[in-house]
Amino acid sequence: MRLIDDHRSVNWNDRPLDARIDTVVLHYTGMQSGKEALTRLCDPEAEVSAHYMIEENGSVYRLVEEERRAWHAGVSCWQGRENLNHSSIGIELVNPGHEFGYKPFPDAQIDSLLKILDGIKTRHEIPTSRFIGHSDIAPSRKTDPGELFPWQQLAAEGFGVFSDKDASDQTLVIEKGMQGTAAIKLNKQLGIVGYHGCDYDTIGDNTERVIKAFQAHWRPTVVTGIYDAGTSLVLSDITKMILVGDPE
Repeated sequence: MRLIDDHRSVNWNDRPLDARIDTVVLHYTGMQSGKEALTRLCDPEAEVSAHYMIEENGSVYRLVEEERRAWHAGVSCWQGRENLNHSSIGIELVNPGHEFGYKPFPDAQIDSLLKILDGIKTRHEIPTSRFIGHSDIAPSRKTDPGELFPWQQLAAEGFGVFSDKDASDQTLVIEKGMQGTAAIKLNKQLGIVGYHGCDYDTIGDNTERVIKAFQAHWRPTVVTGIYDAGTSLVLSDITKMILVGDPE
């Protein structure tokens, strides 16, 4: 793994004085090449950045010092906290994304990511459950890193939680537009996991988008936004893990 220090971005500012780094947000670049993404992340007119960018071959670019506030999360919320730029480290993985030919993340890229995450977790004591995706913190507008990202592999290494429940059952549990106690329970569970913007007593557009983000992370084989039995089983399991807290 190469750590290249000479591609620093000017797109950063200081974190708030009371901010504690306790979250890692993973992204894909969603551009046609790593070179194009690197240029944009360092372009002052773009006003976007991340702390690290990892190429498909595993090369790592450090763009912003971890102590600084990079501009990667945008309008965001997780577990009741808004503006995740304040308290998170952002990592961009070179991948064309859904717009330009989404594809699996190469082993070399993930190997480098795991090494970077190990250092971050040690330096900042990141709770196991707070390794999340851009679509988790902004489900109404983002889809990265997407359903091909190996969340289960990361969880096995201690970076995130994942369920081993059988999620194959696609029997409909609650359909869009339904109201009542079942809808309230679903929205409450999604809120416990960390999602923001769920409808309260109905399954509306907001909840549908959140379900889709949840599936992309924790039930990636079927990403539909439909609340079926497999999603329900996994959601209940992840909710319990979040309530129990960091196992370490």
